[in-house]
Amino acid sequence: MNTDTANQHANADDELLGRYVRKILAAPVYDQAICTPLQPAPALSAVLGNRVLLKREDLQPTFSFKIRGAYNKLVQLSQAQRSCGVVTASAGNHAQGVALAARTLGIKATIVMPTTTPELKVQGVRSREATAVLHGESFPFALAHALALAQEKGYTFVSPFDDPEVIAGQGTVAMELLNQHQGVIDAIFVPVGGGGLIAGIAAYVKYLRPQVRIIGVESEHSNCLQMALKAGERVVLPEVGTFADGVAVAQIGAYGFEICRRHVDEVITVSNDELCSAIRDIYDDTRSITEPSGALAVAGIRKYVAREQVERQTLVAINSGANINFDSLRHVVERAALVRPQAVPA
Repeated sequence: MNTDTANQHANADDELLGRYVRKILAAPVYDQAICTPLQPAPALSAVLGNRVLLKREDLQPTFSFKIRGAYNKLVQLSQAQRSCGVVTASAGNHAQGVALAARTLGIKATIVMPTTTPELKVQGVRSREATAVLHGESFPFALAHALALAQEKGYTFVSPFDDPEVIAGQGTVAMELLNQHQGVIDAIFVPVGGGGLIAGIAAYVKYLRPQVRIIGVESEHSNCLQMALKAGERVVLPEVGTFADGVAVAQIGAYGFEICRRHVDEVITVSNDELCSAIRDIYDDTRSITEPSGALAVAGIRKYVAREQVERQTLVAINSGANINFDSLRHVVERAALVRPQAVPA
């Protein structure tokens, strides 16, 4: 690649990030979402020998960051699009965000969810006056059904992650984070499902503070971004695991991948047992219980520190959600006991 071509690519890339930053700054998410705390995790920090901060998106009104993108998309629909009603597919957190946003805006909402969706998330949708349709064993089947309903019924389809307005809504997490901590941040660890959250965070952070590493964390049973980055193009996983149901996605979104392929520094995968251990870590520091997908970032920090042997760095984890069935906690406790915390050697 010659110098002129490289400069053209760099300019186009800057323009792309700039467009998203402008969308993020203008996103009216605080009509529904709250500015969540950036909270120190002293016990985990002591164990790991680094300063760990938790961005508490589990404290949102729907107990997940997804309300940001859902509201930002719905509030910008035309009156004609609103009058048709909306349909979406979701493993549960986007579903609750759409349900709440739709109720606020007076829009009829139909949410297609996998049959394996935790009952807590289904109840969260129905309690917000949306119609929950259970279809298929995992998200890809629910997505296909939602798209079919949009075609058949004339509903307006709202993607859970593959949409610029959804990505911009999620990017407000990064806007808050950089305002809350204006000192050095070495890396931000972000859970990855369809890629909307990490794309929004990467766009904002890399535009303003490109030296900060953006590290995606995926379940080893649904590592669609990691595989796409290796292949250099979006791939479809043949199957996905559902323990971390909030990120059980077979293919990264096209809009998100456009950002991630250039601005995500690394993707780490973690096991179900490592997720259970991370849920315990978060509980020890916050007395709150996250869902498996919500604990991905903390699990990723543990793995990163053990591998790199870094010390005295500032590492941020996005705690993305807390919608876990109470009955699942016994399994989490049992599996967490198998992964014992180890302090970084002095």
